[in-house]
Amino acid sequence: MERLFFQGRIEILKGDITRVAADAIVNAANQSLMGGGGVDGAIHRAAGPQLLLECLKLGGCRSGDAKITKGYRLPSPHVIHTVGPVWHGGKKDEATLLSSCYRRCLEIAQEHHLNSIAFPSISTGVYRYPKEDACGIALNTTLEFIKANNVPESILFVLFSEGDFDIYLKRMESLEPAVSIDSEER
Repeated sequence: MERLFFQGRIEILKGDITRVAADAIVNAANQSLMGGGGVDGAIHRAAGPQLLLECLKLGGCRSGDAKITKGYRLPSPHVIHTVGPVWHGGKKDEATLLSSCYRRCLEIAQEHHLNSIAFPSISTGVYRYPKEDACGIALNTTLEFIKANNVPESILFVLFSEGDFDIYLKRMESLEPAVSIDSEER
């Protein structure tokens, strides 16, 4: 199931981001960009070994920044890798870094003329960022960006768990009523 918001420009989708056919999917990566667990590992496995070979050439990535690669065997032609902050109780500028992750990914999508981008919930797995707080940052940063920019035209938040989907849906519905549609994963 997915829900549409802001004239269909933002979608909340429960599913597997490695199966989404957006112009780019976002990888919640680690600083080495060499793969890991969670979303990062799933994206690397689905894309195949060519992704790792391209990531080796990027020289890593700092927290709050992002870099783009090809998608290889993924249905999406591009992967934008971003490194979210590890949660330290909010004492190490985590909110600013997390907001920067979303903004940098949107800027890269715009620079590469990508019309659609799909985000996971960044930093909420092994990096332990509180999910409700991370959701608020993700949505507020995205809304701020789309108010000033026409590209990307479509922004998806792809949540793997029912709990994460409910957090995003509840937050978005507090901002604008949803339009429900029944569909299979993209």
